[in-house]
Amino acid sequence: MKLSQRDRRALLLLGVALAIMLAVKFAGSSGPEVAEAAVESVDMAEKKLLKFRQLAATVPGKEVLLKQAVSELATRDAGLIQADTAQQAQAQLLTVIRTLGKKEDIDARGGEFGPVKPLGADYGEVSVSVQFECRIEQLVNFLAALTSQSELLATSEMRISSANPKEKTLTVRLALSGVVPRKLVPEQKGPASF
Repeated sequence: MKLSQRDRRALLLLGVALAIMLAVKFAGSSGPEVAEAAVESVDMAEKKLLKFRQLAATVPGKEVLLKQAVSELATRDAGLIQADTAQQAQAQLLTVIRTLGKKEDIDARGGEFGPVKPLGADYGEVSVSVQFECRIEQLVNFLAALTSQSELLATSEMRISSANPKEKTLTVRLALSGVVPRKLVPEQKGPASF
């Protein structure tokens, strides 16, 4: 088989290209360049080691801050109303109102449970409304007793009107709110409420 002029030129160019590629490959992998790359990697490793040592030095301080944050969170969470369901938390809230009311001779009967709402990202809020009749000093003492409770409680609504001017009694409608864990707040489905 005889090769044409064109095929001979192509083989000649292929041979020359192959020779150039081999020369570049063997000439490019000389010893000193490898040694320089190794020196650069040692410098990089030393810099990384220095960074890791600096990070390791901050660990004890961060552990102290973590312990402080955990103890502060435990103190704050101690005031949560602990219950299995939101309804049980509302019942505990109503029990607190009635217990404090009895100490002041206030007959807090009935009770309307409000909706359970989210309170920030980690907590929820339950509320109970009661209506009762009392004198002004009883109301003041009742509200002062609320502040001494271990639970996180707050009055969210209070309406006071005159009941009997001769006896100086008031009709009070009081809504009391308490803080519960977020797990007791039902998930909202559908569009968000405003």
